Order: sequence, then C-alpha cells, then structure tokens
Amino acid sequence: MEDVHTLIIGAGAVGLACAAVVARRGEPMAILERNRKIGQETSARNSGVIHAGLYYPTASLKARLCVAGRERLYARCARQGLPHRRCGKVLVATDAAEVGKLETIARQAATNGAEVQLIDAAEVVRRVPAVHAIAGLWSPATGIVDAHALMDSYRHEAEDHGAMLVLDHAVTDLARRPDGWHVTARTATGATAEIRAAWVINAAGLDASRIAALAGLDVDALGLRQRPCKGDYFALAAKYTGLADHLVYPVPVHAGLGVHITFDLAGRLMAGPDTEYVDELRYDVDPAKAAAFGAALRRYLPQIADGDLSPGYAGIRPKLQGPGDPVRDFVVEEASRHGAPQLVNLIGIESPGLTASEAIADVVDQIIGR
Repeated sequence: MEDVHTLIIGAGAVGLACAAVVARRGEPMAILERNRKIGQETSARNSGVIHAGLYYPTASLKARLCVAGRERLYARCARQGLPHRRCGKVLVATDAAEVGKLETIARQAATNGAEVQLIDAAEVVRRVPAVHAIAGLWSPATGIVDAHALMDSYRHEAEDHGAMLVLDHAVTDLARRPDGWHVTARTATGATAEIRAAWVINAAGLDASRIAALAGLDVDALGLRQRPCKGDYFALAAKYTGLADHLVYPVPVHAGLGVHITFDLAGRLMAGPDTEYVDELRYDVDPAKAAAFGAALRRYLPQIADGDLSPGYAGIRPKLQGPGDPVRDFVVEEASRHGAPQLVNLIGIESPGLTASEAIADVVDQIIGR
C-alpha cells in the first residue's frame, strides 16, 4: 500500500491545478486518473474560453472564483508563454427584450468585478461587421486559451514538487479508517492498487458524484447528484475564416450560454454548444442538428446557411441542476459534516471551471491548511 498525504482523484484542469498548488506544501502526493491521458473529458471538450465573470450570481463561488481565476490564468500564460489570446467578446441583442437582458448582465458583471461596456448597433458592426444586432455588450477581459497547454503547465509544476501522476487507474473503493482514507483503484486490464491518504480531493469531474457516494455520502439527499448535460459543436465552413476577431455570444439560455461563435488559436471557427441532458456519456454529434444550429446563428449572423456547418465535437457538463431546475453553484467543501472528514468534494464544476481552476485550487489548499 502506497502512503501519501494528499490523494487527488481526477487529472483534468481542476485536479491538476489542485495538484500544482497543494504540492508546494512538500507533502507526498498522488493524482489518480481513470483515463490513459490527462484532461480527456470536460477539460478538453469545451470552448476553451477564459471567462470574465459576467453572469454569475453575486458572491457565488462561480462569480468569485471566475474573476480571481481569470487573473491567475492570464498571469500564468504570460509567465510561462502558454498559448492564449485576450480577444474580448461581444454579447448581442437582436430584439428589445434582449436589450433589457444585456443591461441586467452589465449590472451583474459590474457587481462581480468584470469590466463591460454597453454598445449600440453601430459599435457592434464596427467590432464584428458580419453581425446583425440592435445592441451589444463588450467584454474586453474574455479570451481563449490552449487548455492542453494549461493542463501540462499544472502537471509539470505538480511533478516538479514531487507529485506522482498515475494514469489508467479508476477508483473502485474509498473507505475512511482510523489511519486515514484507504483507496482502491483498478486499471483497464484489472490490476489493482491501494493507496492510503490523509486527505482526498475529489476532482473527478463527471465521476465526482460516484466518488462522493463511494466515500459514504448520500449524494441524492445532499443534492450532489450531477446531471450530465451534453453540448455539441459544429465547425463553420473555411470561407468564414476571419469572420470575427472577437467571440460572439447571444444572450444566455437557462442551461448554458447559447450557441455562440468561438475560435481556437489557429483561427478555426466553431459554433456551439447546445444543451442536451443525457443518461449516458456519449460524444457523437448528430449531423441533423445543423438545421437547429443554423437557425440559432441566423438570429445574429444571417448569412450562415445550414450547409455551412459540419459536425465538430461534443462535451459533457457535470451540472448539479437538472432540466428546468434553478442554477446551482460550484460545490467546494470539506465533508466532515457529512461524516467524511478530510475529503474535499469538488462537484458541479462546469463552466467557468477552466477559468477558475487555479482559484479553486487555492480554496482547496486553504481547506487543507486549516
């Protein structure tokens, strides 16, 4: 049995950020990841956006950690030369009701500490000539980042401080005993490993509810059951390269931020994601959805035809809210009050989790240091 001070379950952006920050303490640490590579699930299957912190409720973890994490992320990118771009984004209103929503978002953004500017139709067109809108909201602090480079940065920092990364090990048992947490993990070929840890950080992303249940928590009674919400992306035809120098978003919808236009650091334009609650993890993209994506985009980009869209990729958000439920905040808490001392659960870490990753890690580090 391997003995460590801290065991982190999950090697996505948040788990690796926790490893980088907590490893600075110099205590023995291991990171378990069920996949054969780091960051293969939620962390790698999103828009790669550095969020400014516009939408989230006042004083929520999402609001506070997004704003703090945004600045930490930009500083890390600058310090380490990680590929990123502070490109800004424009939220667009296409009717009077949406103008009112933009004004509400602007007030919330200011409360959260995110700089924004309401702009008129002429200014929207000046910034993104292809867009048809009657008003907009400019967010200069929004950007994009190479998520894999960011995760590699966290990984290298953790390993430089002695952390051990163990891939292809899925946790199958988690038991609290007098001498600490006893964790059993199994490889794809059936080999098992056992680890004893003083602290366990549940950063398992899509698997976080199962890990909490293994630790003895009643995830349904505690409201910690995640609801997988799939989001598909479509690629825009190459003729639209250069369509926008800024990200372009509609006003948000209940379960997401709406079908928006983003691009990667190579300039490839993507549209998405939509929202579809699913019962199983799957990453297929139905080509027939092009019609719905085209209709959503034509509200502010009338030149887009359904035939200009081809299936791209899909991601799954680990949401705590189900269809029609009120929006839920991140859960970042030590579980003593639930009978699981020295277990830190990170549950419902969807957007803006990538942006907030290092700020989340700071909270975890503070919990361990109490």
